[in-house]
Amino acid sequence: MESASFKRKQVLIVDDEPSILKLLNFILSKQYEIHAMESGYKAHLWLEDGNFPDIVILDLHMPHFDGTSFLKSIKISGYYREIPVIILSAAEDLENIVANLPFKVEAYFPKPFNPESLKEEIVKVLAALPKPMSYK
Repeated sequence: MESASFKRKQVLIVDDEPSILKLLNFILSKQYEIHAMESGYKAHLWLEDGNFPDIVILDLHMPHFDGTSFLKSIKISGYYREIPVIILSAAEDLENIVANLPFKVEAYFPKPFNPESLKEEIVKVLAALPKPMSYK
């Protein structure tokens, strides 16, 4: 059981490839609480249920409500805009796509990706987040 002073960081993974969801769950679940969604639509519903992840790992190309639309929806929100996002995508010319996104993302990784590099980037991004104030 987790103590009140220690709560694992929540990672929201949004990707339509089941193999990527399984891989990321496998490599990240020892350190983080994982919430895997196979579409931007399902991820958006999860957020609307009152959930608030510490970081989002997002694929850009998914059917229906794609990663770009999901990114826009959280970045224009007053409530979710500060959630850091890491793009993980097989999109061609990913560097150019990310450079032209209207919203900032913390990092991007082309698929296939190095799991250790992704884990290191997640640690770095989460370490840079403002620390919650503690009251004594």
